[in-house]
Amino acid sequence: MSAATIPPPAAEQDYKETLLPLLMKNNVLSFGSFVLKSGRESPYFFTSSLLHTAPLLRATSAAYASVLSTPPFVTAKADGTTTPNFDIIFGPAYKGIPVCASVLNELAVRDSLSASAQGTWDNVSYSFNRKEAKDHGEGGNIVGAPLKGKRVVIVDDVITAGTALREAVSIIQKEGGIVTGVVVLLDREERVSDAEPKSAIGVAQRALGGDIPIRAVIGLHDLIEKLGDKIGESEIQRLKDYRARYGAE
Repeated sequence: MSAATIPPPAAEQDYKETLLPLLMKNNVLSFGSFVLKSGRESPYFFTSSLLHTAPLLRATSAAYASVLSTPPFVTAKADGTTTPNFDIIFGPAYKGIPVCASVLNELAVRDSLSASAQGTWDNVSYSFNRKEAKDHGEGGNIVGAPLKGKRVVIVDDVITAGTALREAVSIIQKEGGIVTGVVVLLDREERVSDAEPKSAIGVAQRALGGDIPIRAVIGLHDLIEKLGDKIGESEIQRLKDYRARYGAE
């Protein structure tokens, strides 16, 4: 496929309009009544394991790439070009593995379609971890670029209890890498528990420190603001009621 026939990447201002209907059409994002692990009855559910088709992979990769292409993950120069503030996109096993590779590929495609951006991402690599360290061949539990001395952005689907994120941070630090940011696909924007008023992202932000940005591709507020004509006012009101009851600080 020539560069001219490659679908253009979603612009920063419209990637949500492209992604959200696609998530709904493929039942990744569903509306109804769902009992979560926390025991809460949620009016919506997100099934990230369904993100395995070509259109969904392209749309989600484009959305992640849009977030990673803007501050604080890049530094904008006076001439309009940008410089990445990270060297490696890290995907925690298992769901983060296809994400890190596909997002880096999306960034490379954007390079090829923009004369002014060509070369922006040439020095960015991907890495992911094995669940069990390999004791033969190249060994170790990291696949892809070595992490030592590198600035690392973590990409994953959803932060729930934050356990997986803490594990990823520990792996990166053990390998000598420096965590400089996190991007997740969905922020439910609800407090962790009655005792913890912050969201899972808020708790993770507190644990990592205020200097490390954590961003979400989409959040509960996007569903409320952008899906009224697609799911109806009654469903929107249920989302608003849920947010009023469980919304984080």
